[in-house]
Amino acid sequence: MTLAAALLAAAAVALISPAPGRSLAAASTGRIGRRRPPFGPALICVLVGAGAVLVVLVDGLRLALALVILGTTAAGASLVARSRRTKAAETRQARVVQVAEALAGELRAGQPPLTSLEHCVDMWPAFGTVVAAARLGADVPSALRRMGRQPGAEGLREVASAWQVSERSGAGLATALSQVADTARARQATRRLVQGELASAQATARLVAGLPVLSLAMSAGIGGDPWHFLLATGPGLVCLGLGSVFAFAGLLWIDRIAVAVLRG
Repeated sequence: MTLAAALLAAAAVALISPAPGRSLAAASTGRIGRRRPPFGPALICVLVGAGAVLVVLVDGLRLALALVILGTTAAGASLVARSRRTKAAETRQARVVQVAEALAGELRAGQPPLTSLEHCVDMWPAFGTVVAAARLGADVPSALRRMGRQPGAEGLREVASAWQVSERSGAGLATALSQVADTARARQATRRLVQGELASAQATARLVAGLPVLSLAMSAGIGGDPWHFLLATGPGLVCLGLGSVFAFAGLLWIDRIAVAVLRG
């Protein structure tokens, strides 16, 4: 038990500590910035530390139950994080359409490009990095492409291409941005249509995943004792663990299918 606890604690320390190469690179360049740690490693560190404590304090069926609870919590947190990332991507996609339309309208009204970019910050605060590049005389298309690396903001790459072509050829930027906005709006409408078609399958998957809990509640309501079997016996814990794995695997499978369809 002591050896297992030591190994788990060492794994937690390894996950928390930064990579040596990255630290040396930061020191050599003199740039030390705040970087928010990713959600996954932080959650792994918490689970590993909790597992180490459980190995020391408990054993047998209680340890198995605790590990099942920890695994279920981790899987649920992962699904919630994926859902939040998907919603953030949808928000960025809508912002791209708004920014492209606003830029085209401002330029048609005779506003200079810098002023048009500054007005977009009110709709999308993260657009301030592009405005800063324009004020400093830096490469605006490069700043737009950096923002376009975020999920859902891929349309900014088309805005960057239109901006770059206009700078080199003198072509009208407002017309090109209008075409970009029309393309982004059509892409958004297609995405919403596909999401509507996938919503029934995703809702069915969630319903199927929740049916075992409903069945257990109904069994307990008619005088049965399914919770004792699941939480206090070895075969029950095996069933609980396998059932949780299959349920979350099914939800993740449906989610990945939806993501693949939307990307296609």
